[in-house]
Amino acid sequence: MKILYISEFSPGSTAPMRMRALERAGHEVVRMDAKPFWPTNSLLFKIVFRILVGPHVRRLNQEILRVAREIKPDCFWADKVMALQPSTLKKLRSMGITTVSYMIDNPFGPRKDPGWRLYMKDIPYFDLHCTQRDVSIPEYKKRGAGDVVKIQTAYEQTIHFPPPAGWSDKDRNREVSFIGTPYDQRAEVLTELAKAGIPLVISGSERSWKRALAPEIFEKVYREGELKDDAYREGVWRSKVNISFLTKSNQDEFTQKSFEIAGCGGFLLAERSKGHTDRFAEGEEAVFFDGIEEMKQQILRYLNDEPARERIAAAGCRRARESGYDNDSQMRLITDRVAAIHKSSK
Repeated sequence: MKILYISEFSPGSTAPMRMRALERAGHEVVRMDAKPFWPTNSLLFKIVFRILVGPHVRRLNQEILRVAREIKPDCFWADKVMALQPSTLKKLRSMGITTVSYMIDNPFGPRKDPGWRLYMKDIPYFDLHCTQRDVSIPEYKKRGAGDVVKIQTAYEQTIHFPPPAGWSDKDRNREVSFIGTPYDQRAEVLTELAKAGIPLVISGSERSWKRALAPEIFEKVYREGELKDDAYREGVWRSKVNISFLTKSNQDEFTQKSFEIAGCGGFLLAERSKGHTDRFAEGEEAVFFDGIEEMKQQILRYLNDEPARERIAAAGCRRARESGYDNDSQMRLITDRVAAIHKSSK
């Protein structure tokens, strides 16, 4: 299948990982980067992102149609593309191209991010929507979606893989580790851990964490900046306990970080949810918590028990591999559905 794949490509983003999986499956993938079409001025970017009109939006849509006419793909795959116009999707359909929306975020959730205006109008004009949330499926249907498939975010096996043989606590210089963003109440929870004397390390956007944490806490726990790709994997390897939070404001059932930690062979301490407990056996393949008190208890229980952590981490990594929590398996679910839609439209 020839796929025109459009997203915003930047270091550490997950779209290139999904593209790689499609290429490994034998598909011909033509990459189109939406990022250069946004204004470079930060103030103008914020304005255009909110209103989604003007020359930047127009140029993007014109270029999509130009490339589609030139390469004649079977499938147009939009990976969180916010500036698509419904008229563009209609024209792609009229050219016999199957249109797919892969949306990692939740346009219907309580977080109320800006930038969804055009996407909401696009919904009826995609042939397939890919979402990771049960709660989103009726919302898509209500707004005119034809076909919706539930997938899960996944780990990328070329980046997220276990450490070399013999790796142990002597190689780990991060005791209790969180690598990510301060969504929801994460800053408050992690501040409580730090105040309780838990040896915590946080990595991520320096600007975001400086704003989220009190100065004395930031100085105490923050280090190493943003960890992406190889540095992210090695950060997991170097951590005795890897924390994974749900983004509740996005109505997450599970989180990609959990699959990445497991894929890296890390010890996973994740927020308890049905999405997580359905995918990892509690206490055997991962450890879960509800609230800060249980979180502290689990950390204190496992932090100095290297054999238990090694056993659980190895079992979690095996489960992730055998149960298809990788990009190749998840992309195959989508392309099988796309192939059926494309065939039925002929």
